[in-house]
Amino acid sequence: MMSQKLTIFRKFSGISPYIWTVISILPFYFIFQSSSTIEIITGLILTIAFFIAYRLAFISKSWPVYLWTIILISISITMTILFQFVYFAFYIAYYNGNIKNRIAFIVLYVIHLVFTTISINYNVVMQKPLFIEQLPFIIIIYISVILLPFNLYNKKKQGLLEAELEDANKRIAELVKQEERQRIARDLHDTLGQKLSLIGLKADLARKIIYKDPEKARNELKDVQQTARTALNEVRKMVSQMRGIRLKEELVRAKQILKAAEIEFICDEKFTLTNVSLFIENILSMCMKEAITNVVKHSKASFCQIKIEQSSNDVSITIKDDGIGINEDTDLGKGSGLLGIKERLEFVNGTLEIIPAAGTTIVMKVPNVLKQTGEEIQ
Repeated sequence: MMSQKLTIFRKFSGISPYIWTVISILPFYFIFQSSSTIEIITGLILTIAFFIAYRLAFISKSWPVYLWTIILISISITMTILFQFVYFAFYIAYYNGNIKNRIAFIVLYVIHLVFTTISINYNVVMQKPLFIEQLPFIIIIYISVILLPFNLYNKKKQGLLEAELEDANKRIAELVKQEERQRIARDLHDTLGQKLSLIGLKADLARKIIYKDPEKARNELKDVQQTARTALNEVRKMVSQMRGIRLKEELVRAKQILKAAEIEFICDEKFTLTNVSLFIENILSMCMKEAITNVVKHSKASFCQIKIEQSSNDVSITIKDDGIGINEDTDLGKGSGLLGIKERLEFVNGTLEIIPAAGTTIVMKVPNVLKQTGEEIQ
């Protein structure tokens, strides 16, 4: 319940150390007000026992927490009744506020509050002069017993939540890096893998026939040169894309690609997005690029309609064509790019919906997350 390495006193600033010092000395002043030697010895033993139990309470876990707290409360009540010293209640209130377990916190808080109230009321009824003289301070202590534990408990809880949030943000940042590495690996494989294999095959062929058929070898080497140039251009494009692509930029490219493929382009290009991060736009742009590539390569469509919308909950891109259609169950893992789209969207808690009716309709959605005010994840 309590951290094992906690100490009795935390690191304080300002006047806090002086307050704790005064409260630690006070019990001896009250004890020596008594004229009975037995009471003085009892008071000294109780005071020493209180500080020992207080230390043990902070380093204990599980059920011993209840045991030490009950001992602390018992000593505090005894000191209040015998010597009119109520200030140990402040120590216990501070300790209760540092208990992490909610049930233990509530149980010990209620027990402490009830018995402190009883002991204070007893001294008020008995009208003991020393107690009545310090009544303003006792009221302050009683208010502390009521409010301090909740204040400290909520502060600790907030600190834990902030630490968990910071840890979650670090994990998200790490996941973003891992996803970006996987995306780069996929793009490199798709972009360079096939072409480098082709270059290797043609180079081997040219080496084998260079003496037998020099002309054919020269043609093969020209193909190697052309393939290398194409691969280099694709790598440059890929590096450019890594810097982040806005949806409007990708929409212009989609329009050019569809026009080159003699597919009618239908889209309201005057859409606006509010508070959408570059990271999210980059994810959507890559997904839209893959979807448009599928339309050009596989759909045999005569038109392609793109609709980009933003609601209070999400940002969606709908791509509709009148082509031959697609089967989500059979075509998802066949190199059509749908699997890559789905993985990218799932990484940002997005969804991919495929509607194979009168052609194909693809709906891509991502949650509408506010743009970060600091440095964006790229």
